[in-house]
Amino acid sequence: MNFGVIVGNRGFFPDHLARSGRSEMLAAIEKAGYEATAVGPEETKFGAVETRVEAARCADLFKRHRDAIDGVIVTLPNFGDERAIADTLRMADLDVPVLVQATPDTPGRMTIRDRRDSFCGKMSACNNLMQYGIPYSLTTLHTESPDSEIFRRDLDWFAAVCRVVRGLRRLRIGAIGARPAAFNTVRYSEKILEANGISVEPIDLSEILGRIERMGDQDSAAVAKLESIRKYVSTDQVPMEALLKMAKLGAVIDQWMEQTQVAISAVQCWTSLEEFFGVVPCTVMSMMSENLMSSACEVDICGVVGMHALQLASETPSALLDWNNNYGDDPDKAVCFHCSNLPKHFFKSVRMDFQEIIAGTVGKENTYGTCVGLVKPGPMSFARFSTNDREGKIHGYVGEGEFTDDPLDTFGGAGVVRIPKLQQLLRYICERGFEHHVAANLASVGGAVQEATTRYLGWSVHQHGG
Repeated sequence: MNFGVIVGNRGFFPDHLARSGRSEMLAAIEKAGYEATAVGPEETKFGAVETRVEAARCADLFKRHRDAIDGVIVTLPNFGDERAIADTLRMADLDVPVLVQATPDTPGRMTIRDRRDSFCGKMSACNNLMQYGIPYSLTTLHTESPDSEIFRRDLDWFAAVCRVVRGLRRLRIGAIGARPAAFNTVRYSEKILEANGISVEPIDLSEILGRIERMGDQDSAAVAKLESIRKYVSTDQVPMEALLKMAKLGAVIDQWMEQTQVAISAVQCWTSLEEFFGVVPCTVMSMMSENLMSSACEVDICGVVGMHALQLASETPSALLDWNNNYGDDPDKAVCFHCSNLPKHFFKSVRMDFQEIIAGTVGKENTYGTCVGLVKPGPMSFARFSTNDREGKIHGYVGEGEFTDDPLDTFGGAGVVRIPKLQQLLRYICERGFEHHVAANLASVGGAVQEATTRYLGWSVHQHGG
């Protein structure tokens, strides 16, 4: 993660603060484990930006490192020149997130020599960015010291925002098979996604099965995949014939995704693969999600976008779940469930078994491959995006809650969630016609996803409880 840094300065304020402020910000970025791109004191006065010439030099530096810079941090150790900051961003034209930080004054150091006035200067800088049409983000507090813990948290939050923005722009999704006929809920507009920089690469399930048919039992890719499946999850109760089918399926999908350069996928399951191939793809999909290549069932393309956004923010695996059941009489609790392809990261413990729901239709022997276990307790974030065809845009919702340690006796992959004001969220979902699928992640990153999608991608995303 690399941040371009703009150090604001205004000469009739104490400009020695620009020199120390630059050093403090660069040290804070390095301490947090990130990289920085900034003009040096040999290029501009104190390595800050005040004049039009200095703005141009900083913009040129940013343009030379365009491919490396994920976001820009504007730091105001004193009032700062509002025009130079906005001009730098306009001339650089990076189209990345921008965080505006102002350093607080210290009581007892408010003389003409040490007074910052960054508190006021931040408003002027933001006013100019608004005039220039440049979107920007703000720190939690109006003023924060670069070496403070709260700024460290804001820096990590901003890094998550940058990852989501970069990761969702020019995203390629693999659609493996047609959506199940009974699932109108997973309909979406490919054109609206394309207009937002997200491309969908489809492949018919017959082509996947045809490639598997040509693959021998000793195919090197299949053998390697079989070994990785056995290492991934307990398979003691699963017939070898089913395991080999899963290995071939996984190997073919891996090869196709590499050939087509798709990053994530959504897979047809219900019930074609069971009837005509003889396994469920759950473990194969679980392994992809575990390796940060999110995979959603029922060809839920918008569902996997939500998974990917949460994964980008947290850098940990995501799952796609159903808002499935109430949990007793507690209005703030519900059961989230799938049958299941949850990544191993979600489980207390997990084993491979057969899929109990579909087995009643196609037979137990054709439904091995599901991942069974209870979700471990801890914080969680959720997200759902949809293409709104009537308005021609992407809309959605995000929020945060927790998986609890409440007892649950069920099959598949499931957990009890507690979400404050859950009944309001459920009403919001139903009134606006959102799907029953929701992406989940075991981290508190809902705010970063909402900031990235709304402020920088232009989506209409509601933050529950925000």
